Amino acid sequence: MPLTYVKAKEPGVDIAGATLPALLKNNAEKYGDQKVALREKEYGIWQDVTWRQYYEHVKYLALGLASLGFADDDSLAIIGDNRPEWVYAELAGQSLKGRPLGIYQDSILTEVAYVIDHSGAAFVVAEDQEQADKVLDMKDKLPLVKKIIYTDPKGMRDYDDPLLIYLPEVEKLGREFEKTNPNYFENSVARLTPEDLALVAYTSGTTGFPKGSLLTHTNMLKMALNLNQVDPKLPGDEFVSFLPLPWIGEQMMSVATALAIGFTVNFPESPETAMADLYDIGPNVVFSPPRVWEQLSRSVMVRHLDASWLKRFIYRLCMPIGYQMADFHFEKKTPPLGWKIMYGLSYMMLFRALKDRLGFAKIRSASTGGAALGPDVFRFFHACGVNLKQIYGQTEISGISCIHRADNVDFTSVGQPIPETEVKIDKPDSEGVGEIISRSPALFRGYLKNDEATKETIVDGWLFSGDAGYLSEGGQLVVIDRVKDLMKLTSGARFSPMFIENKLKFCPYIVECIVLGHERDYVTAMICIDYKHTGKWAEEHRIGYTTYTDLASKPEVYDLIEREVVRVNRVLPEKARIKKFLLLYKEFDPDDEELTRTRKLRRKFIGQRYIKEIEALYTDAGQVHVESQIRYQDGKTTTIKTDLRICMMKPIDQYALEDERKWWQFWKPVH
Repeated sequence: MPLTYVKAKEPGVDIAGATLPALLKNNAEKYGDQKVALREKEYGIWQDVTWRQYYEHVKYLALGLASLGFADDDSLAIIGDNRPEWVYAELAGQSLKGRPLGIYQDSILTEVAYVIDHSGAAFVVAEDQEQADKVLDMKDKLPLVKKIIYTDPKGMRDYDDPLLIYLPEVEKLGREFEKTNPNYFENSVARLTPEDLALVAYTSGTTGFPKGSLLTHTNMLKMALNLNQVDPKLPGDEFVSFLPLPWIGEQMMSVATALAIGFTVNFPESPETAMADLYDIGPNVVFSPPRVWEQLSRSVMVRHLDASWLKRFIYRLCMPIGYQMADFHFEKKTPPLGWKIMYGLSYMMLFRALKDRLGFAKIRSASTGGAALGPDVFRFFHACGVNLKQIYGQTEISGISCIHRADNVDFTSVGQPIPETEVKIDKPDSEGVGEIISRSPALFRGYLKNDEATKETIVDGWLFSGDAGYLSEGGQLVVIDRVKDLMKLTSGARFSPMFIENKLKFCPYIVECIVLGHERDYVTAMICIDYKHTGKWAEEHRIGYTTYTDLASKPEVYDLIEREVVRVNRVLPEKARIKKFLLLYKEFDPDDEELTRTRKLRRKFIGQRYIKEIEALYTDAGQVHVESQIRYQDGKTTTIKTDLRICMMKPIDQYALEDERKWWQFWKPVH
């Protein structure tokens, strides 16, 4: 029988008295100008920021805010790409006993206005003209905003709104303020306690408006240091910060852990250059959500198709060997000598260069979190020699409660609790499946302005996650799906849509999908093609197309995706196999409210928006006519009119079975 309770045995770490600004001060005194704390790529050149410079920017920004009237418990909203100024602002707000919070840089106007209004932010740090405009356009609805501090002056020359002020000017005000208020900053930092608020971290909002989770310095540092005991980071490590800083996962690495351990955080020039900049740095530590690992694996699979015949030969020869070695690792078996020799040769011929191309040549710690990663992607990276681990947690527990141990990676699970963390299954059924609950010193204080939701989420000191799962005999936590997302067919058969979706997304031509079937007779899917990779495939096969909608409607593309659905159906129980699917005319988009800003599916909203398409999947119709309005980030809309074909899958035994992929069948395509 599966376990229902497990507690990490390792001892916790004593951080009594520590706060994030105090750690910054200590690091500045310890390292001074001898060690780089932050690095930013600007105009193609990496610019270093030492620990002393980091501290001074935070200090004078904080003093400048104080001179503008920033007081205890004031909220400071920050919106923009990952930049040193982002973390300067966060630490400055904390130093003044304020409430810093992040807003996703691709948020539309109404989302920005909601978070600023809900948090009561009096000051906003906006990176550039685009982000400043979002606040200015809504300022009539945001009467509490006193100042908008911008960090990039490009395009701002002709702006004369009294709300606006340039960040270096605020730092200049801070230097003037210090002359008449000596030791103001130092005294403010010294009065902070570990239980003071450090961050208002807004949840992804899969079921509605995001909620503001109140996290203390103790919450964030306990999480960071306890995680570090089982997944060590070193002061000499390099980390690339390319995921949105409002996300708790990025906060965990770029702020809490970086300050606690003292490693260097690197900021890419832009989101578009993040992967190239990651290659420049060659980080020792990488933490990314599943979509990044899925994107990387898709890119590798597509690139090998464009390579020379020799490189394709080597790829198809070596990948099955890598997969077999990964399976030995997962099964905790010692590989036979022959396999070790073959993998050593494969590493020399393929995997070493592949890791280097991905920027993983020096990687020591690789992890993924935020959602479940499909087992196929896990096998792919372990085959390449990247010891990828799954992290599990929620914003409300500072991001982390479980992680795989380096020598015990089981891709069907999300690992074991980190030190000082307890995980339990609430009300398990006969199979040990129930709601996952947890508690630790990293558990948040509650939701901002939402006592009712706080009482529903924290019960007797336990965080109720809303996830369904069980604990294996070895104490590994297995997450099945969200409790509310588990589906049941009319026959009574249960299935996890997320599991099937992850299997589908391990395909270079599928970027997103949603699996349906709750209280229906069979399982169906709506699939979004990967425009870049599918378009490249179409060009290679001389298939003309104009737009995403046109490409997704091509019969050849339907045939391509059907083969991928067959691949997935072969490993699913008969009742959980996809019977019908259609290709959507567009990708799911956060701007259309179909995804959260962390790219999680909003299933309820999608079910309402695509009700016509979904109902057609459960009729005898061969196609469905749609007229849909798409909203862009600037608020403009357009209408798409098209006919979507519905593909009916044949019984699995009617498809030509693929030969089993043995290592010596190197001429076969390898996914």
